[in-house]
Amino acid sequence: VSDASGCSMIALLHTGAAKFPQNLLPRARQTVRSLVPAAVLKVYNSIVSRKLASHGFGACMAAMSSFPPQRYHYFLVLDFEATCDKPQIHPQEIIEFPILKLNGRTMEIESTFHMYVQPVVHPQLTPFCTELTGIIQGMVDGQPSLQQVLERVDEWMAKEGLLDPSVKSIFVTCGDWDLKVMLPGQCQYLGLPVADYFKQWINLKKAYSFAMGSWPKNGLLDMNKGLNLQHIGRPHSGIDDCKNIANIMKTLAHRGFIFKQTSKPF
Repeated sequence: VSDASGCSMIALLHTGAAKFPQNLLPRARQTVRSLVPAAVLKVYNSIVSRKLASHGFGACMAAMSSFPPQRYHYFLVLDFEATCDKPQIHPQEIIEFPILKLNGRTMEIESTFHMYVQPVVHPQLTPFCTELTGIIQGMVDGQPSLQQVLERVDEWMAKEGLLDPSVKSIFVTCGDWDLKVMLPGQCQYLGLPVADYFKQWINLKKAYSFAMGSWPKNGLLDMNKGLNLQHIGRPHSGIDDCKNIANIMKTLAHRGFIFKQTSKPF
């Protein structure tokens, strides 16, 4: 088989794959590989890669082919920071509200929602809270209330196409506290409704334990250590914690893990 005819056979198989009977496609590809010299295959693959890259498809195709498809179009990574002290104050109030929109095919971050929230019951942050989260008083003073932030979250969700019924998305948190305890508890205290999209989520700790066979007692720190990842930013920064969650998810996905909802229906 000459180089020219070999490349023609490969190109035909690539471009016609969508119309080719799926049960015969693997056998056809195997036959072509047996007929076409390895050198020709190498040259052709190099040409295809350059062509895809020139059209911006290279990174996307590489990411898509490196791990199995997920059940969701998007993962919405969320990690609240809230007012706190020792002993604990009640009620706790959300003071940082970050969300990362993670593409379920590439596991790359596509969009970010990030706002600080002004607490109303305990408007003055404690020294313990500032030391733990890195959030100082000036970062929450004059910021929108939780009700206003929730309205902006809904606007962001709509703008990102996440409210389209045909788009499958789910929140991801490190533990169940954020969406099982913190948000519904504060909304109940303030008399605010909880949107349905906040009522199902993936607990990354559970997902990690399913994938790795061990429970991460120290949360993100243990998961990063178990996967040989560097911790991003400072612990207990909501936006930095979201970036760590996204990085862990990407790593697990590349290992072939398929994420599933872990929360029970409300």
